[in-house]
Amino acid sequence: MAKLTVEIVTPEKRILSVQADEAIVPGGEGLFGVRPGHTPFLSLVEPGTLTLIEAGKQDRYFVAGGFVEVSNDKVLVLADAAEHVNGIDVAGARRRMEEAQARLKDLNAADARYALEQAAVRREAARISAHESR
Repeated sequence: MAKLTVEIVTPEKRILSVQADEAIVPGGEGLFGVRPGHTPFLSLVEPGTLTLIEAGKQDRYFVAGGFVEVSNDKVLVLADAAEHVNGIDVAGARRRMEEAQARLKDLNAADARYALEQAAVRREAARISAHESR
């Protein structure tokens, strides 16, 4: 049976390069699954859990956003940041989320920093959720 090659790459390094039966990606329009033979496409990746399924077993990674390219049975995730869910520092993520929420209280929606702090809150909440889904 055909397999997917799944790669997760961040600006710093290649996080992962494995074979899988299926990849479930947190896309810009919601979760989507990719199996061998999938139609080629590009998509935004939202902060969330990337799930890989191989021989009925699931493995999960947190991705902080980015892009994904699907082509010729290859899933290339270009992530802003990524880590295995077992390696997530939940206390650190909670602290960063609380700090961003505190900064948001002093900003209004017209301030350019407002969107950055909102994104930080969403990213850290997704990181915590990814850890809890393991």
